[in-house]
Amino acid sequence: MIGSFYHERDTLLHRLPAGPKLLFVMILGTVVFLFNDIRVAAAVCGGVVLLYAVARVPVAVAWQQMRFAVPLLVIIFAAQWFIADWRIGAIVVLRFAALILAASLVTLTTRTTAMIDAFERFLKPAARIGVNVKMVSMSLSLALRFIPVVGRVTQQVREAQRARGLENSILAVALPVIVRMLKMSDDIADAIEARSFSSEDTRAEDGQARV
Repeated sequence: MIGSFYHERDTLLHRLPAGPKLLFVMILGTVVFLFNDIRVAAAVCGGVVLLYAVARVPVAVAWQQMRFAVPLLVIIFAAQWFIADWRIGAIVVLRFAALILAASLVTLTTRTTAMIDAFERFLKPAARIGVNVKMVSMSLSLALRFIPVVGRVTQQVREAQRARGLENSILAVALPVIVRMLKMSDDIADAIEARSFSSEDTRAEDGQARV
């Protein structure tokens, strides 16, 4: 199951409501792709790193969020350098690093319930056309939470495969990660179903409709 990645601190970022933080990630994801300039990409990535300092997130915790992506970012950089230019590779890597760090920072400074509530408020108008807002908001929250989870699972698989001398094989690492993530998804789905989340939500909506 996915545990809480909330890192308890009393900082401005921790006290900030979930809505503005989620909006920040969406704006960042747009802005970082609007400018094809390495200086802009580096500035955005550096700004996100500074936010970790503002949130008083220890370096070890911050590195934990990124280390799983480093091998992939290195491959992306090498491929872009070979196909186009090293500057293009650096821009792409900085973009992805900024997005990963920003999403991870949100999970470290925001409680899961706060994120779900923020998604529910944002999606509330969609309920008028029959969208199950609670289920969608929970799914979006879980998707955000899965970012650091994938990193931890990948690191565990790499360490296990290193003992077998297979840490450099993409398939030897990727396949077990995919299997474990699918298994984790099934476990989460079973837990949600066992708690009758969807049925309770449906009954509540039906009751409101009848009233």
